[in-house]
Amino acid sequence: MTANGSYPFDDVQDFRDADRGLTATLDVAAITNSAGQAIWDFDSYAFLDGEAPDTVHPSLWRQSQLTVKHGLYEVTDSIYQIRGFDLSNMTVVEGDTGIVVIDPLISTETAAAALALYREHRGDRPVVAVIYTHCHVDHFGGVKGIVSQEEVDAGTVQIIAPEGFLEPAIAENLYAGTAMSRRAGYMYGAALPRNPRGGVGAGLGQTTSTGTVTLIEPTVDITATGQELTVDGIRMVFQLAPGTEAPAEMHFHFPDLRALCIAENATHTLHNLLTLRGAVVRDPHGWSHYLGEAIEMFADDTDVVFASHHWPTWGAERVRHFLQTQREMYAYLHDQTLRMLNRGFTGPEIAEQFQLPPKLDEAWNTHGYYGSVSHNVKAIYQRYLGWFDGNPSRLWQHPPEAAAVRYVEFMGGADAVVEKARKSFAEGDLRRTAQVLDHVVFAEPEHEAARALLADTLEKLGFGSENGPWRNFFLSGAMELRTGNFGTPTAASGYDIVSHLQPEMFIDGLAIQIDAAKVWDLDITTRWVFGETRFVTRLHNGVLLRSRDRDDTEVAATITVPDGVLVHLVTGDIAAAQAAGLKVTGDATVLGTILGALQRPDPDFNIVTP
Repeated sequence: MTANGSYPFDDVQDFRDADRGLTATLDVAAITNSAGQAIWDFDSYAFLDGEAPDTVHPSLWRQSQLTVKHGLYEVTDSIYQIRGFDLSNMTVVEGDTGIVVIDPLISTETAAAALALYREHRGDRPVVAVIYTHCHVDHFGGVKGIVSQEEVDAGTVQIIAPEGFLEPAIAENLYAGTAMSRRAGYMYGAALPRNPRGGVGAGLGQTTSTGTVTLIEPTVDITATGQELTVDGIRMVFQLAPGTEAPAEMHFHFPDLRALCIAENATHTLHNLLTLRGAVVRDPHGWSHYLGEAIEMFADDTDVVFASHHWPTWGAERVRHFLQTQREMYAYLHDQTLRMLNRGFTGPEIAEQFQLPPKLDEAWNTHGYYGSVSHNVKAIYQRYLGWFDGNPSRLWQHPPEAAAVRYVEFMGGADAVVEKARKSFAEGDLRRTAQVLDHVVFAEPEHEAARALLADTLEKLGFGSENGPWRNFFLSGAMELRTGNFGTPTAASGYDIVSHLQPEMFIDGLAIQIDAAKVWDLDITTRWVFGETRFVTRLHNGVLLRSRDRDDTEVAATITVPDGVLVHLVTGDIAAAQAAGLKVTGDATVLGTILGALQRPDPDFNIVTP
């Protein structure tokens, strides 16, 4: 909503841009996997037509109408995008003899379908290189749908990525992947029906595909801003932008085509500084800086800017204005949050009073369809000051279940609270209603009246949300209150992600799963041998630590893990690991003791109930 309380619905430039260059669409209802299961359903969003219903915020409805568009689009001479085949876009750049593919979506099935549509209308050109703009799965997961590991090993295909790509690409799925995936089910509305009362989109794209996730390790690292590379006659100039929307991210310019790929740092929405599925808080100050650097480096020589999501922006003046608006938005969020926190305001207090300047607020691309001003401001506060707001009364509070019992008792019991909540609900104070009913549900999970009213409350909050993930969170919570826990619809990572795990990360992954109380009294030192990589670990005081191997280190056992065996250990298949060559010399019980101390993650933990 703009500063005067209205929306500029008469501004339809985004619809013109989203339709520009349409070459062809895929005339099928869905993309399926080898078992015939739909992993991307085009028809499920067919209802996104006409005026917004009462159950969807009109601004989010508009955004979903834009992001649901799918097909092959010409961006400029020699550059094409396949949009609407996944959460992200796949871009194809035509060279002298073949093509360079940028960001091959999440799943092999959607990536293969996208490439097939391109080839149907532009010819069967070979892929000579793949570029990963950054280290999130929707920008590399479908790579084996367009090229093979054998082609890369043979040197016929290059895989180009920003320096430091591989570790965060794997780590995000390893360390907190289970919790992130469970929450991602809420964020993307994975279990919601697709209709005006359910999932309508996530603001950045419609949702995530559910096919086969793969990974091929980069063969070319971009290590410096200004680095140039020519692939099949395509000249590119790179700009590193680490720590922005992803830990490893980069922009790149095509001088001969006057086109700029801005990765995911400038899209047609306010992005997340802290995604609701969970992640490390991103740096809006650095984000703004790198957009400014991109303007200085490339804007004078750019006629079109395109990103890994949404639609391009054409025209030198419009390109500069778009990038500058995005740059100012992240800088404003950062600077004004810091100004207010230094005046003593807490994160929620800042979020409640925060306003974008009118000129920024009037731009459609600053609206909070994916990120929001509210949760981004709180993220900035968290980045600088952490979870504690400085008030000692809030330093050592009871956890939710224990607090809920006490709150409900203070308020006169569950039935009394529900009756008071009904009044708040009728008065339209939905935030208060949700807050007090949350206590009742955590104090008495089987209280049907509380669950029903909280579900109705969350549903109404979802219907009124402009932000796609907020809507999905509210509606997913309502669904689970009514029908039970739907678990995690998609896995945290695929086989290819696990197979690229480095030995050090494997040990770190074991360490975070140790059920420490079970092994407080143990003291076990072990040598691990992964080809040329060797180190020792010590399980002591419930902590599994690794250190450099020394020849004089006394160990209880040596565990030798040949190539190709680690993936079996990660998945817990010891028999397969042994069959593939795993060896334990010394105390044969050591490996079983370590693995027996692990507490596996729970992908189905509760969220809206205790």
